[in-house]
Amino acid sequence: MDDKDMIRLYFDRAEEAIGKTQEKYGALCFRIAKNILGNDEDAKECVNDTYLAVWNRIPPEQPQSLRAFIGRVARNIAMNRFDYNTAACRNGSADLALEELSEVLADGIPEERFEDGTLMRAINRFLARERTRTRVIFVRRYFYCDSMAEIAGRVHMQEGAVRSALFRMRKRLAAYLRAEGLGGAYVEEE
Repeated sequence: MDDKDMIRLYFDRAEEAIGKTQEKYGALCFRIAKNILGNDEDAKECVNDTYLAVWNRIPPEQPQSLRAFIGRVARNIAMNRFDYNTAACRNGSADLALEELSEVLADGIPEERFEDGTLMRAINRFLARERTRTRVIFVRRYFYCDSMAEIAGRVHMQEGAVRSALFRMRKRLAAYLRAEGLGGAYVEEE
């Protein structure tokens, strides 16, 4: 079943939509949640919460890309769970990935730019200018929260090369955000 037919099922309020979503995107949602949370049980709960959230959001929303929409919902739910789980303690790879990116975003970007989507659109424009491989590395690290080793295996590079590529991208992103008038912290040398 293609995504347009699945979206139509949601608009028709057919419960079959959730089953079809689970078949097609369940593994993706689980991988995103597991990479962020590092825990199978929490990841499974997030996946179930994702199906409910998608059911509640379609309609009125009509996503252009169902895969991206579901991935974003799963990621947001997992990040909320991560924040809850780590309120008093710190966690592994997701925490490290977010800490890396916060180097670029922390200083000088007004909070309303996060909320109104301005920052996200600027990051998307930045990524559109990047080569495919570096774009994949960035998205795998900061959207899917993959480890350096996982990314290296996926793009056939050494871990050190992935780490360097991410560092250079963060520097370019910070410069791009400054040029766009959105702030962007200066990234320290490694």
